[in-house]
Amino acid sequence: MNVTIVGAGNMGRGIGTRVLAGGHTLRVHDRTRAKAEELAAALREGASGADASAVDADGAADSDIVVLALPYPAGRDIAAAWAEDLDGKIVIDISNPVDFSTFDKLVVPADTSAAEQIAAAAPQSRVVKAFNTTFAGPLVEGKVAGRPLDVFIAGDDDAARQTVADVVTGAGLRPLDVGPLHWARSLESFQLLHMASQERLGLNWSSALTIMT
Repeated sequence: MNVTIVGAGNMGRGIGTRVLAGGHTLRVHDRTRAKAEELAAALREGASGADASAVDADGAADSDIVVLALPYPAGRDIAAAWAEDLDGKIVIDISNPVDFSTFDKLVVPADTSAAEQIAAAAPQSRVVKAFNTTFAGPLVEGKVAGRPLDVFIAGDDDAARQTVADVVTGAGLRPLDVGPLHWARSLESFQLLHMASQERLGLNWSSALTIMT
């Protein structure tokens, strides 16, 4: 499967590591081409035989999955700009629309979510919320305290959710399908609490949300 990650930051690195662990083809796009090339090279070095390279904006057209590894509202803006190329594509939104100046609220209305705004910006795409409750460091490792990370998945397209769940499983993580896209509101709120608790609980961005069974 061809996966394009938009954004060459820490989350792009973490998700890229997992995508390659699952044996997929990876393309990296960033507004700074050099950053995309640097990340692709680092990921190739970290996974022998991995197919990872940098692409320009038109790379999304050849992808099965496009991961918007961008903060809010950059992901929404890219979705709007690329709407035609994203037609029919699975688009994964990982963002959390947090007020980063206070860490005490979300910056979207209660009756929507970053993921739903992306779906509205690119209405012919198949938007799935995933990876928003995972931090970059644990993603690279794939585990916390010896337990594979849980990846909560929400989306209105059943087949798209299943495809993302298969990618998550192949990456060595555990997919948790929570249903329609409106549940992204709860996932974003849940992660706000998780993020706001890092300093108070001394977690150092190395924790993970999980459901024990």
